[in-house]
Amino acid sequence: MTAFRDFNFKLLVVEKLMYWDKTLVPAFSLRRLMAERGVEDLHDYAEEHDLEYQVFDEARAYFEALEIPAELLATVEELTFDGGHQVYMECAPVWDGEDDLFNVRSLEDLDLLPNLKVFTGVRALEHMIPGAKDVLAARGITGRY
Repeated sequence: MTAFRDFNFKLLVVEKLMYWDKTLVPAFSLRRLMAERGVEDLHDYAEEHDLEYQVFDEARAYFEALEIPAELLATVEELTFDGGHQVYMECAPVWDGEDDLFNVRSLEDLDLLPNLKVFTGVRALEHMIPGAKDVLAARGITGRY
């Protein structure tokens, strides 16, 4: 199985495969997991435990341990960075998008996506990683703003 170096980059891949393409199954649901543990309201729980702007430990553990086969990674032809991703709400259900919680910090994991052709959200990516559009271009990946 493939090991990601950047947790937030991995979340972009999970968003694509799990929530858009529905090929990485089953889809993770923090609400369902926490309900099984007796937590009915994630917003109240987040506030009571000072988790408003943090990834829940349960979600981090799940996504860090999640193995994505190379065959599935090879199906990723496009990634999108967008603050409204479902995976972000599964990690931090009260997150408001006003900080760098889900900023990608490295593009080393591009090596794991041999067929990536398009990255949408390159303007935001360029703010996170100066020179990112040049890295993408050097790999033949089209950057869309």
